[in-house]
Amino acid sequence: MSEVLSGKVAIVTCGTSGIGAAVTKGFIEEGAKVCIIGRSQQKLENLKAEFGENILTFQGDVRKYATHEEAVDLTISKFGKLDVLVSNAGVFDGFVTLERLPVDNLEEAFNFIFNINVKGGLYAAKAAHKELKKTKGNIIFTTSNAGFYPNGGGPIYTASKHAIVGLIRELAYELAPDIRVNGVSPGGTLTDLTAIPSLQESVKQMDPEVRKQLIESRNPLQIAQKADDHNGAYILLASDSSKAITGTVIESDGGLGVRGMSSAF
Repeated sequence: MSEVLSGKVAIVTCGTSGIGAAVTKGFIEEGAKVCIIGRSQQKLENLKAEFGENILTFQGDVRKYATHEEAVDLTISKFGKLDVLVSNAGVFDGFVTLERLPVDNLEEAFNFIFNINVKGGLYAAKAAHKELKKTKGNIIFTTSNAGFYPNGGGPIYTASKHAIVGLIRELAYELAPDIRVNGVSPGGTLTDLTAIPSLQESVKQMDPEVRKQLIESRNPLQIAQKADDHNGAYILLASDSSKAITGTVIESDGGLGVRGMSSAF
């Protein structure tokens, strides 16, 4: 490894699984110290055992401002500073279309998704920005191909990811020149992400191998990405090599921008 993040300190929300866990490992391999926020105590303990003093684990709920505030305080106490915030926590609607959205669960589903995907990101940025200003640091949001194209999820998820793109642009404007704010937009990725509980009964089930083949067919590079396939984008944005980049979203999606989302789930 080149250790391009040597000396950097980062917070990663939802760092216990999927893309968050891959980013956490990638950052540590590149020389960073990382605080991860997660819900599963067992997963947090496993990561602590794996990475030792390079990692700080914190069990919390990203929907609560106090979680982010305490995570920042603990990070400063242990590592002395904060250079990078990766706001990665997100939940999915399982491609449940408007017609299939259950009226009885509609408000619950909307609030659950927006509270984690959008409010959680806003809270993280609010809690971290003063420390990031001290280090001329940066914020990286995980958005999605659904933040740019239809059919990357159902209407609730798609709206939440469009909101994140708007948040990236607004915060990049507001926090310049002291803090850079960017995003990574993963395409279809083979993780354990599933629909939230209130929408499970409305989801069209799909065999994992069929899903993999469909993802491959939808992007020009014909790849079903794994979580760590996106690490390069996060590492670049977290590093000093991207000091001229802000308000940008790297689309790590196999090239969807040259074709769009043509086939439906």
